[in-house]
Amino acid sequence: MKNSEAEQQHPCLYLEVCSHNEELRLPLHTSIVLFLLSYCESSSFKVFFVRSDSDNKSCSESLRAHLPESLRVCDLLTPEALPRLVRSCRLPAAVDESGRLCRAGLAVVLRHIIIRTVEADPSRNDVQALLGFKKTCLKACAEVSKWTRLCELDIPSAVEEHHQNPTDQTQQLPPAVLTLERRLAEPVKVHNDDKIRRQKLQEQRRREENCTSEGGGTPEFDLSRVSEELELRAALAKLAMDSVPVGTTRENSEIRKVKTTDLPELEHVFAEGLYFTLTDVVLLPCIHQYLVRPSGLIKKD
Repeated sequence: MKNSEAEQQHPCLYLEVCSHNEELRLPLHTSIVLFLLSYCESSSFKVFFVRSDSDNKSCSESLRAHLPESLRVCDLLTPEALPRLVRSCRLPAAVDESGRLCRAGLAVVLRHIIIRTVEADPSRNDVQALLGFKKTCLKACAEVSKWTRLCELDIPSAVEEHHQNPTDQTQQLPPAVLTLERRLAEPVKVHNDDKIRRQKLQEQRRREENCTSEGGGTPEFDLSRVSEELELRAALAKLAMDSVPVGTTRENSEIRKVKTTDLPELEHVFAEGLYFTLTDVVLLPCIHQYLVRPSGLIKKD
């Protein structure tokens, strides 16, 4: 009884590992969870890896050697050794201290990790910011949100399928990746976009005036660079947790009179727009593996 109670003092995470040619492989969902744990520098959870093979001891040692030291990796389990509550869930799964509440599903588990990290250290505004404006990032389940479904299910599945057929060079981009491309081509919408777009217009006008006064034209690449610089400044300022994301100089009266519909659009820096969110935590490992196609394998020593 004492041992059982001791195991319930910390929440637990159960992550899947699998084999490929007798080598351990981290599925994308597992890689994403580990990426977030590393980003949050979280040690609040006891981490259990789950695989169906019987040779757990040697595999466990190989696995530990390739994971961040900050992780509280407890053991490599078989499905039969899982708590009954977890056995009926699709991994990843998180179980609270009582052992009576299980959260399953990638987005749900990731949001839970963020919430627990902030509860343990309220000063982690950088982690809190991952939930986005009004803390709704990936909050809607995949059954009702096409965006959550794309990030949580469709993109990882497309990359996994690509890994299974890596030699097919004639294959077109997966539909899920094309959907993401179309989404990234859409104008950025953020809660303070009117202010940033007016600052963007003001910088463009100022650049045009400078070019004219110097006797030159208004090269297109100059205006493009203005756009990139402003969006990047806003994004980097947010990452640095600055209170004011871009310049505080008030727009002149001419700029203030411009209709919102005539303002220049903002360009994507991250998946949701200008700011790094949980969506990027999910998509970065997927797109990285899709582009460079690392093996994702953990070789035995």
